[in-house]
Amino acid sequence: MTSSMPEISDQTRPNQAGETGGADGLRSNALGTSDLVFIVVSAAAPLMLMVGIAPLAIMVGGIGAPSAYAFAGIALAIFAVGFTTMSRHIAGAGAFYSYIAVGLGRTAGVVSALVALVSYNALQIGVYGLAGVTIQGTFLEVFGINQPWWVYALSCVAIVWYVGFRSVAFGAKFLAVLLTAETALLLILAVAILVQGGGSEGLGVESFAPDHMFVPPMTVVLPVAFAAFMGFEATVIYRSETRNPRRTIPRATYIGVAVLAGTYAFVVWSIIQAFGAGGAVDAATKHGVEMFFVAGESYLGGWFTTAMHLLMATSVVASLVAFHNTITRYSLAIADEGLLPAALAKVHPRTRAPYVAGLAQTALAVVIVSGFALAQADPYTQFMIWVNTPGVFGILLLQVAAAISVIAYFRRRTTGEGAWRTVVAPVIAAALMLVAMVLSARNISFLTGTTGLVNQVLLMTIPATCAVGFGWAVWLRRNHREVFDAITADCDTAGEPETVQ
Repeated sequence: MTSSMPEISDQTRPNQAGETGGADGLRSNALGTSDLVFIVVSAAAPLMLMVGIAPLAIMVGGIGAPSAYAFAGIALAIFAVGFTTMSRHIAGAGAFYSYIAVGLGRTAGVVSALVALVSYNALQIGVYGLAGVTIQGTFLEVFGINQPWWVYALSCVAIVWYVGFRSVAFGAKFLAVLLTAETALLLILAVAILVQGGGSEGLGVESFAPDHMFVPPMTVVLPVAFAAFMGFEATVIYRSETRNPRRTIPRATYIGVAVLAGTYAFVVWSIIQAFGAGGAVDAATKHGVEMFFVAGESYLGGWFTTAMHLLMATSVVASLVAFHNTITRYSLAIADEGLLPAALAKVHPRTRAPYVAGLAQTALAVVIVSGFALAQADPYTQFMIWVNTPGVFGILLLQVAAAISVIAYFRRRTTGEGAWRTVVAPVIAAALMLVAMVLSARNISFLTGTTGLVNQVLLMTIPATCAVGFGWAVWLRRNHREVFDAITADCDTAGEPETVQ
């Protein structure tokens, strides 16, 4: 159907919620650039990723591991070029779902909606396993208290629900405090290593030499590096709650990617300097996740170990809160389209939070955490890794589709945005994301730590989700045409009249 659509206005559109409510009932003008940066960076849990994953990246990829994080950051910054350009023309808060639906058609949009729900829930709920085992270790080490991991995991579920139920501004401030503390701790260690001149070999830049960057093991590390940025694209989901979104969202997205890439590359490089280029791989192999604790003890003393234990616990909670908020707003946006029960779009009259979606996501988390606890599964190697892995593949697939949708969207319009933003950068981004996805599939045993049937099931989860989504779209088109035709109808766009398939 053909429709002429006006340019987006950054002003709040009136609705029944009152002056403080946006068009979807969420609290408008609540978030600025720094708030969005705190939200998306917190989702990545930098401290947990560095302590838990960086030693493994060094062990497998060698001293060139820092370059993998830098490369992933550059690739995602290129992806953000087209992604944020499209954000200036799409008013919907459905992010990947809205962009893909408008760019590639409603059927693709329905498929992406289901993939997004499955992927973000997988990424968030899997982290409850990590939260359980991390906080269990912290309470045992610091307080001498030992309880089963699932006690701490379910406690986190309650905390996350409460923070998500409060206003989005409260959640942003909560994340700001936790993120500032964990990032400061990482930087304190990195600076201490540099000030003291590193290990016996001194400081060096061998990590960024071509013979360490372009080696076969780096193809195994790259998927891990890309996974470390999961959630950065959530800036667009908060469009309705953001001040001046046309400027704030692109700015926050670029800053978020830069902060993550800079922090990851710098911290991994510095930890290599702590043991020396010749000894870092052996140290990572010997100490594993204790590598940062050993370095901290050596360069800063015992207080650092206690502080790291405590902040690792808060880091994982911050990640859970950030992803919970992303999921609830995705659910609201999709429910507004009629693709989910209307109740999920309800916004609390006082906090302006999508509280029904929050309760639904919390209930799902309780069921899955309880299921893995009853099965006596390992909270890290089975619960977290097995549940998270499909989410990684799903987000990579959505990024590829989103990049292609940028090209398709602007090909039909004359906007003056330029070829770099609308063609070149999206093509490069789609190719890089596709390479990351293929490498992730080829090296899935490295990601999961297992082989055989488990990996096959994990690899098939997202394709199966796409098949269900396609069937869902066909069913809607045949049986609820009014719902299908209304998809993305509220995504006001700028530029020339468009034809939506």
